[in-house]
Amino acid sequence: MTNTDYRQNITVQYCFPDENSSCRKEVRTGSAYIFLFIVLSCISVCTVFLNLLVIISISHFKQLHTPTNLLILSLAVADLFVGLIVMPGNIMQLIDTCWYLGKLTCSIFPLVSSLSVLASVFSLVLIAVDQYIAVCDPLLYPSKVTFCKMSICIIICWSFCLLYNLIILYYNDHLVPDHLYTTCYGECVLVVKYSWVIIDLVISFLTPCSIILIMYGLIFKVARHQAKAIRSVTNGACHKNGSKVSGFSQRKAAKKVGTIIFAYVASWIPYYLSSLSAESLTTASMVWTVFTWVFYINSSVNPLLYSVFYSWFRASVKYIITCRIFELSSSRFNLYSEHS
Repeated sequence: MTNTDYRQNITVQYCFPDENSSCRKEVRTGSAYIFLFIVLSCISVCTVFLNLLVIISISHFKQLHTPTNLLILSLAVADLFVGLIVMPGNIMQLIDTCWYLGKLTCSIFPLVSSLSVLASVFSLVLIAVDQYIAVCDPLLYPSKVTFCKMSICIIICWSFCLLYNLIILYYNDHLVPDHLYTTCYGECVLVVKYSWVIIDLVISFLTPCSIILIMYGLIFKVARHQAKAIRSVTNGACHKNGSKVSGFSQRKAAKKVGTIIFAYVASWIPYYLSSLSAESLTTASMVWTVFTWVFYINSSVNPLLYSVFYSWFRASVKYIITCRIFELSSSRFNLYSEHS
């Protein structure tokens, strides 16, 4: 497409024609933008639908009320917010550059967006620690990791994420509506100081990812050691076969969650590489937009990974879609009777 063709696909108007200080808006009406709008809208709808399936499954079926699944529920709630609030807001700004929802909403939207993303990554940190304890100390796991303790950890995790995002928005003058960085009426742009980009890189990416990688490095080391120990057991065929099943299930569980972890880490790398490329970044830049959508889409990928790896999720989806969850005894259905 030539520059002339590109300019013809953009109609320049005003966000608020009655306001003298109104911003000029770009309504992108080309076929490429219409296609992009349809694709991103479908991604948003699928993200909401898939994560709702995870939330309903874990909340409804008593068999899934475990500490580990509570962490998956936390991750699904964060991903649901991404699909329900964050994605539609970004689609709206991508197609129409004006912000019509007012300054207060402009202050709140980045908070919800950042909270959802950060809660996701810290939920993954808790999942990695949970898997480490389950694999490395399976006998003491039930006493160390209880439903109540896990609930407290999740509350602390979300509280920390909320406090951190309030601080970062406050010091970037975006928390108070009157202090928003705007050049005209109808603009909502978050300008992040470079010093906070570095801080956010450490807190939101390097630290949690380091913990995750260390945990999974230790998990696979222990799993490999357990596999060798199992092969050396010669006290009887039944005992040996039982050990194989136990060791295999632990290693299989670690690999499942490990795939989800590394998919998330890979989606963050382009975003933070682009964040370090300039001294002052704005959420209106196209590079920022593209790489932001890369890890937004990860919120759709997680439930798809559950459907591939977890038989209980596939079984629960069947019950939900066929409306069998409305039966009186549905909450006590055995979801592990169907094996993939």
